Amino acid sequence: MAVRVAAAQMTSINDLAANFATCSRLVKEAASAGAKLLCFPENFSFVGEKHGESLKIAEPLDGPVMKGYCALARESSMWLSLGGFQEQGSDDAHLCNSHVLIDDAGNIRSTYKKMHLFDVDVPGGAVYKESSFTEAGKEIVAVDSPFGRLGLTVCYDLRFPEVYQQLRFHHGAEVLLVPSAFTKVTGEAHWEVLLRARAIETQCYVIAAAQGGKHSEKRESFGETLIIDPWGTVIGRLPDRMATGIVVADIDFSLIESVRKKMPISQHRKPIEFWKQAVSSSM
Repeated sequence: MAVRVAAAQMTSINDLAANFATCSRLVKEAASAGAKLLCFPENFSFVGEKHGESLKIAEPLDGPVMKGYCALARESSMWLSLGGFQEQGSDDAHLCNSHVLIDDAGNIRSTYKKMHLFDVDVPGGAVYKESSFTEAGKEIVAVDSPFGRLGLTVCYDLRFPEVYQQLRFHHGAEVLLVPSAFTKVTGEAHWEVLLRARAIETQCYVIAAAQGGKHSEKRESFGETLIIDPWGTVIGRLPDRMATGIVVADIDFSLIESVRKKMPISQHRKPIEFWKQAVSSSM
């Protein structure tokens, strides 16, 4: 049995209406291609140009922006993965970087708040401090869907394999969603190899929707939206790494079962107690 999914690539800007128009067009493309789930990249609805812009437009999940995307899902009978929405935080100085999953009836099924915040001095690039305006999430989120059990993450989480190990081996994930806005420098060096590693070590499909291109004079994203199977094979890739568009692939549940049966790493893994003992005996 297989189900068709799609991942979008776009160059979001600091204009909510313009980004919504792009997303609407991409939903129509995905529907025409037979997809029932469309995954958008981090910051799909807004990428700020100036410091503080994202905080100003942050909204609760029942605000007009997310209601618009819920209506889009309902009208197109399409599940939407909306990674990296600027959700209002607990005070005016912070937001949550929230990955929102909407079903084909327009209902919010689940929300994951990004755990690992991008506080990084990119070699040869800019300095980022996401924690200065973002609250870190604390909960792992996996949710059942017609496309398998989905594990929700966001961008920088990709560098922390523990999250994906938890999603697969403790929360039963079959498809890992990694909406992102990798920088040009880090994307060129690490994007594909990290995604393929996560797919291989968890034996899950990975859907990685990416921002690509120049958002403003100061910010550029790497692009390269990918869909990867549980064997680590890239099965979906946009021909143009920077273009706006969608990539489509089929989630084949029999492949997940076959890969996991032939190489049963879930049985071979050592429990946490084993590692605690191994550490204590070496001291």
